[in-house]
Amino acid sequence: MALFAALADLPLSISSVSYDLHEAETSSDFTRLSTTISLDGDGETGRGEDVTYEPDDHRELVEAAPTFDLEGEWTFEEFSAHLADTDLFHGREPGRHDFRNYRQWGFESAALDLALKQADTPLAAQLGMAYQPVRFIISMRLPDASFDRIERWLSIYDSYEFKLDPTDEWDDDLVTALAATGAVRVCDLKGHYEGTIVDQAPDPDLYRRIIDGLPEAVIEDPALTDETRPLFAGHEGRVSWDATIHSLDDIKNLPWEPDWLNIKPSRFGSVESLLESIEYAQAAGMHLYGGGQFELDVGREHIHALASLFYPDAANDVAPVEYNRPEPSAGLAKSPLTPTDAPRGFEW
Repeated sequence: MALFAALADLPLSISSVSYDLHEAETSSDFTRLSTTISLDGDGETGRGEDVTYEPDDHRELVEAAPTFDLEGEWTFEEFSAHLADTDLFHGREPGRHDFRNYRQWGFESAALDLALKQADTPLAAQLGMAYQPVRFIISMRLPDASFDRIERWLSIYDSYEFKLDPTDEWDDDLVTALAATGAVRVCDLKGHYEGTIVDQAPDPDLYRRIIDGLPEAVIEDPALTDETRPLFAGHEGRVSWDATIHSLDDIKNLPWEPDWLNIKPSRFGSVESLLESIEYAQAAGMHLYGGGQFELDVGREHIHALASLFYPDAANDVAPVEYNRPEPSAGLAKSPLTPTDAPRGFEW
């Protein structure tokens, strides 16, 4: 745990806690709410973003504005341990268990930002590393299984690359059109989502269509059943995992040692859990790429910073916030993204 050791003893002074609510429509046809958590202390402000998906969880947090006994003097490691023992939903049961990780990450990333600013150092320098430009791809669903949205993005800039969510409506003609672009890097089968608007039941015909029709694409989160598991014989090296990964133990308990992992920091809850998982995966030779949670504010900058340090050249699902708007538009930042000249704290 060399990475976390470089952060554990950072002093952290907190005098107040505040919250700001954000709301936006997305390219996945839902309204996204998120909450910026601000921690103040010693003339500095650290910010993190709670990316829980239940709108009422955000409204209730902002309206109640609980402080959770966060004020005081800590080391970063002490603060992290305190968060792990705190009910950050203060008696309200979240809609999904992993929402607790998402909220913990919001507070912990704000604390890391504040501790680094109070130490007058950016994350990269504290870890003895340097930020690199970040390659990103565009992640989206295709309404009505139509090629139209891809065509519009490529008409704006023909070098865009994509991560797509296949659905039962995808047919051979669509897959052929997608393959002809040469731009599909990841297909997310959403096989481990339950009770969400993006659930996708395991469909052997769909899986076979993706495996055969998009042979260069990484295939993320298949549900392995008696019918689908045989389809991946000889293709295990193309499979990536995302939704089931919340800790190092989850990585170790996958059906086989993976070649690919999607790293979504908020899924891990704590900085320590995230960094130990990255260290393990890199030591094992796994290919990592970053993922996001439709962040609307500073959380997007944080996933850029982490991608910049640990997997800058990968097919990162960390496009700037503007790419998650409902319709394609011109004039947006192109890949790769570059860090600011003098980032502070967890900024990038």
